[in-house]
Amino acid sequence: MWDELLAAFGLMLVLEGVLPFLSPQALRHTLLQMAQLEDRILRFAGLASMALGLLVLYFFR
Repeated sequence: MWDELLAAFGLMLVLEGVLPFLSPQALRHTLLQMAQLEDRILRFAGLASMALGLLVLYFFR
């Protein structure tokens, strides 16, 4: 179980590092835009992301 958890964590770090590596300016622009969003929109985006992740795990695991 720990091996899978560490592998998932490593994959998450790789995926999150792609945008800053490829286009730091685009990341800054995106983060500035996100900072202007209302809390409810950010919460909904987080909820949708978690739900999509759970669906992917359910169907492909």
